[in-house]
Amino acid sequence: MATVVVLLLPILFAYLFTPLSHASPSILSEWSAPKPRHSQLLRSAIQRQTSDKKQAELWMPLADQGWKPCVEHDTPSTLPENSKGYIQVFLDGGLNQQRMGICDAVAVAKILNATLVIPYLEVNPVWQDSSTFMDIFDVDHFINVLKDEVSIVKELPDEFFWSTREYYATAIRATRIKTAPVHASANWYIDNVLPVLQSYGIAAIAPFSHRLAFDNVPKDVQRLRCKVNFQALVFVPRIRELGDALVNRLRYPPGENEAVRTKYFKDVSDAKRKQGSGKFVVLHLRFDKDMAAHSACDFGGGKAEKLALAKYRQVIWQGRVLNSQFTDEELRNQGRCPLTPEEIGLLLAALGFDNCTRLYLASHKVYGGEARISTLRGLFPLMENKKSLASSEERAGIKGKASLLAAVDYYVSMHSDIFISASPGNMHNAMVGHRTYQNQKTIRPNMALLGQLFLNKSLTWPEFQESVVEGHQNRQGQTRLRKSEQSIYTYPAPDCMCNA
Repeated sequence: MATVVVLLLPILFAYLFTPLSHASPSILSEWSAPKPRHSQLLRSAIQRQTSDKKQAELWMPLADQGWKPCVEHDTPSTLPENSKGYIQVFLDGGLNQQRMGICDAVAVAKILNATLVIPYLEVNPVWQDSSTFMDIFDVDHFINVLKDEVSIVKELPDEFFWSTREYYATAIRATRIKTAPVHASANWYIDNVLPVLQSYGIAAIAPFSHRLAFDNVPKDVQRLRCKVNFQALVFVPRIRELGDALVNRLRYPPGENEAVRTKYFKDVSDAKRKQGSGKFVVLHLRFDKDMAAHSACDFGGGKAEKLALAKYRQVIWQGRVLNSQFTDEELRNQGRCPLTPEEIGLLLAALGFDNCTRLYLASHKVYGGEARISTLRGLFPLMENKKSLASSEERAGIKGKASLLAAVDYYVSMHSDIFISASPGNMHNAMVGHRTYQNQKTIRPNMALLGQLFLNKSLTWPEFQESVVEGHQNRQGQTRLRKSEQSIYTYPAPDCMCNA
């Protein structure tokens, strides 16, 4: 009997960690495709009507807010005559976290008058992506844009051949800095890293993410971080080419599917269908298993889903998820539950987007698969993604590469008329900052308000819509000045922008 149990454990474990849309009913008999949790609102949203005036307001670009990009220094910057040595950094996380780390690495090299080695991107433990800096970013452009600011090399000189990631992973090394605190000051690097550079000619900093403060940093270093983020970091040509193709197909679709058009648009006038012609919204649907488990919220998948998420949470974070101490209602009242596809669809519908809206779904994997996306697709039938817009041949070069897939989504997002993220996170923060820098419309969901509205099951559609519109009037791309300790990459004004 014990032997049988041991043999069955891996199978049971695998089912617990398999996306529930693919789970076997015999194993997870209590789980079924999640039903809509807001049926009354959903019925009204499907039948919604949006005036031409409201549509025009929705798609109208942001007015000039008096801020413009400015990342150049007041005085020309020059490279030091002699570099103090070589700086290596090892960056973990996803694409957007690594992007911020790259900007900080250039800044640290500037602070220390050191030469930066092109950052090493760690293999992501979740997505198992081994993409390198040069696979994602145009390295020659990166070096050229920064050539008057910081010395950057693609590889170390031969005498430092031993300084590899494998070398630092095997033992404690005198040239590795492991003690960099989160949001370390510029002086911390001068006091703790510069002596290592002077002694050995090289210093490797790992971990490095979020290891440079946003406050009390010299103005020229702060501007340099902006220059890296908004000018130097450009995707490789194949990412840009695929991104341009997707954007072009979203703006100029080859022709509407007649069956879809007949089913959803028969009551919509030709004039209204043309209202948003050539325009599209990018929705970053951050609803993967990691996000769902970490939030500790209930998403309507029944007892089996709760068990699977609780088990996943315990194994991955080992009790470090503080949200699990609160009830689902408390978490929703505080705005700490990620929006489901159904809920983000209701938000967009309440804001006035009709069922003719072209929606591009930027997402890696959605927890629950098509079963969870179906309600969103019912509200927005013209919903596309990389797979629906690009051929298998076009996607072959990025298939299975989470960083490259995310890079394509980033590129398309930056070229959209409107961007919205279902939940806060690194992609959300990066987009808010980059689109603020370019004065582009970005809708920031009011999570606390929405959590409270979705808890109110007696709310009518007019009441829901009025609350949503009122609660998002000032959350559509208005420039917000960075406050103390906030990220320069999310709030680029005033550090990266000038008041015109």
